[in-house]
Amino acid sequence: MLKIIRALYLLLNTVIILALLAIHFVFKEHSYQSSLLYYTFPLPVIILAVLLLSIFLSRKFRKFNLIIASLLLLVWLVRSFKINFPETIDDTDLEVVFWNASHYRTFNDAFKVNNGIPDVMVLVEGCRNDIEKLKLQYPDYYFYLSDKEIAIFSKTTIHDIKEKRGVFSTTVIGFKVEGVNFYAVDVSASLDVPRAWALELVNQHIKKQQNTVVLGDFNAPFESKHLEAIKTNYNHAFNEKGNGFRETWFWNIPLLSLDHIWISNDLEILKTKKIGTFKSDHSMLKTYVGK
Repeated sequence: MLKIIRALYLLLNTVIILALLAIHFVFKEHSYQSSLLYYTFPLPVIILAVLLLSIFLSRKFRKFNLIIASLLLLVWLVRSFKINFPETIDDTDLEVVFWNASHYRTFNDAFKVNNGIPDVMVLVEGCRNDIEKLKLQYPDYYFYLSDKEIAIFSKTTIHDIKEKRGVFSTTVIGFKVEGVNFYAVDVSASLDVPRAWALELVNQHIKKQQNTVVLGDFNAPFESKHLEAIKTNYNHAFNEKGNGFRETWFWNIPLLSLDHIWISNDLEILKTKKIGTFKSDHSMLKTYVGK
């Protein structure tokens, strides 16, 4: 009887691992249903599942789970863990910050997390900013708050603000600061809305490909096929000049890289930093751009 139970568990172990590997490496975002599974089971979760399954295996078969987990760990490290050397930062360079400030954080919270006031900052989700009060507190600076709770801060004048809203609660705001074009993005996290629809809207509204910064919560990992259009014309700020794990979610545990800053190929990325905080379930991203 014990042998039968062990055999059944070994079969179950094999089926689960094969299913998880198929979801992540084969099916991925081929359909709406498979994409939900793909986002639910990133590599760190799969590695943990393989290790937990190995606990109840015999020593003979446990080693196969450990080998699989080790290989997956290697793949994850190669993909996500970055080691880069920053460039020298000058006063003329732009300090750009993005944060999904969920849990009703404000610009003052963001300035504290950032340990300073940047040149440009974009906050999304749940922001509780009293713009009139901020204008009194920071009379020499500029603020913009959309109806969809995307908040923009700049040390200099914000020009050419154009807001595009999708019917699926995805918003793209184009604006210009110091001659640089910006697109602030907040993609819907609703399970009822396929990421393909939301990111198609984003791709349609990003018109400029030179002298441009695109930043926001895309609610899709870097590996997503729906980000291929952006990857063609932009460099990923963290990949180029960040250090550590690229993933920005969840609660400082590197599960998914949902937040991104993209820099057009003609601009220089000098330094990028991910700032962990428990004031939101998303980490803050900061990059310095040379003009």
